Amino acid sequence: MSYLGNDVSIVTGGAGFLGSHLCARLIESGRQVLCIDNFFTGSKRNIAPLIGDPNFELMRHDITFPLYVEAGQIYNLACPASPIHYQYDPVQTTKTSVHGAINMLGLAKRVGARILQASTSEVYGDPEIHPQTESYWGRVNPIGLRSCYDEGKRCAETLFFDYHRQHRLDIKVVRIFNTYGPNMHPHDGRVVSNFIMQALRGEPITIYGDGRQTRSFCYVDDLIDAIVKMMNDSPEGFTGPVNIGNPGEYTMMELAEKVLALVGGKSKLVFAPLPEDDPKQRQPDIALARKALGWSPKVPLEDGLKETIAYFRKLVAN
Repeated sequence: MSYLGNDVSIVTGGAGFLGSHLCARLIESGRQVLCIDNFFTGSKRNIAPLIGDPNFELMRHDITFPLYVEAGQIYNLACPASPIHYQYDPVQTTKTSVHGAINMLGLAKRVGARILQASTSEVYGDPEIHPQTESYWGRVNPIGLRSCYDEGKRCAETLFFDYHRQHRLDIKVVRIFNTYGPNMHPHDGRVVSNFIMQALRGEPITIYGDGRQTRSFCYVDDLIDAIVKMMNDSPEGFTGPVNIGNPGEYTMMELAEKVLALVGGKSKLVFAPLPEDDPKQRQPDIALARKALGWSPKVPLEDGLKETIAYFRKLVAN
């Protein structure tokens, strides 16, 4: 693969859940892809179908260290995104968000690439307004168990906009809300994978708190559509941040009942204390995404869950 020219896209965290789907989509569109991953949470299984494609190259690398390659586009997705994984080594999580952003921004500056930051709805913390709009500054505990991720991503956004203002860097920032689908890590501690894996194994389904806290779930194909649109088809000069997610809102009880109905079996519901700083509500306002990107999600929750359950059934069977 030649790194020269604007037809090369770098995807950091490219072997992860979202990154692997993004790599596949970019290759389908005719771009050359350099997948960067240190395999802390990413998996070679996710990118196995791409190995051997002449437009795909894999590099094992930790973006907390500088990277010296050339590309026309950089999608910065690298960072553990589930509480189990980002709390395992919180210092490294913060380094990945902050040092990683600095290194990728420096690379974009050197080679004149457009760079997209995969930020998160966690920048809103446990929100005081509902649904969350991009103008809301958030309510985040800066010293809590989740702050390594929440504040790391907030700092990464700061760096992106400072590079844009100071160095005229061409940036795009998306704030990703809860996303699910094939290639999710089966033990990432996220609610969709937790519920499905427990139901498939006939184990009790664990609901934290009273089950009335809400989330909004976007199927991965819809999310990748939005990310690619933001990079390639958003208005000139439009940086974001822009919320990307499905505004459909469900309680944890509703999600558990849907998963049980689709999986079958006899799993019982059990309740556990709500984790520290776990948000009570989470729902995106996507008016800006509709206006600027012409994007809105299309896949209903039940359809997306069927695809995700089929993926996990294969994993359990193997």
